[in-house]
This record gives sequence, C-alpha cells and structure tokens, in this order.
Amino acid sequence: MIVESTYILKKETRELINDIVGKPYTFLQSIKMKGIGCKRMIIDEVSPSLVQYVNQVSDLNYANIELRSKGILIYLNKGLKNFTWTIPFYQLVIYKINGSSIHAQGKFIHFRNNKTFKENKAFFDKLLNEKIKFDKQYSFNPNL
Repeated sequence: MIVESTYILKKETRELINDIVGKPYTFLQSIKMKGIGCKRMIIDEVSPSLVQYVNQVSDLNYANIELRSKGILIYLNKGLKNFTWTIPFYQLVIYKINGSSIHAQGKFIHFRNNKTFKENKAFFDKLLNEKIKFDKQYSFNPNL
C-alpha cells in the first residue's frame, strides 16, 4: 500500500498503517534498539508500478526505511511530495546484489551500493533479524 504522506495523515490512514505494520516504537524502545530508521539511500531503480512516485528527470531519488514491529515503511520523495510504501514482513523479500533490492506486492526498489548504503549495514542486519523473529512465530517446522 502506498499513501501520500506530504501532510498530516488522516486518522483512518494512520490506523490502517498501524494495523498492517504495527504501531511505531516508543522513544525508549528505539533507544534500546539503537535506532529504528536508516540514513537516506540513493535509489538506483524502481519497478514500473513505482515510477510515478519518483522523480523522472536526472535528479537523484532518495528513500528512507523505518522499522516497525510487523513490517517496514519506505519513505519516497518526489519533488515536494512524500509517499510512504507500507510493507508487512510476510510480504518482504530482500536481495543483496550490487546494493540491496527490496521486493513486495509485485513492486521493487533497488538501492545503490555506495558509502551511505554501507553505513546502513547495521540497520539491514537489524531488519533481517526482526523479519526472522517475525517469521519464527508462524513457523510450522518444530525444529526451528
């Protein structure tokens, strides 16, 4: 689900996002986790269905990721507008090829492998650990 988040979100939209990916972490929880967001990363490529949410000219496109208890939020900027892509953990797939590529809901976003991406390595490790924790609670294999 992608929503425009340039201004204050409507109460219904906020509640829907909280139902899909969980409520935001409290300030103390985010300190204990040593941060729940990443530095902005440069977008290399997006799927055709996401093209309308990024700049078409030769400008660089940036995105941030916020960790939630049941998923992630990816914040995209297009000019003066902001968009939020809501991805629950059960739909999230991450590939590490020349940077990182996040796939969900038939869409993908590929981040450039540069200095800021390397600085976000700890965040991606935390993201993968949270996804594994989430997936374990629904595991049908008793050995896991």
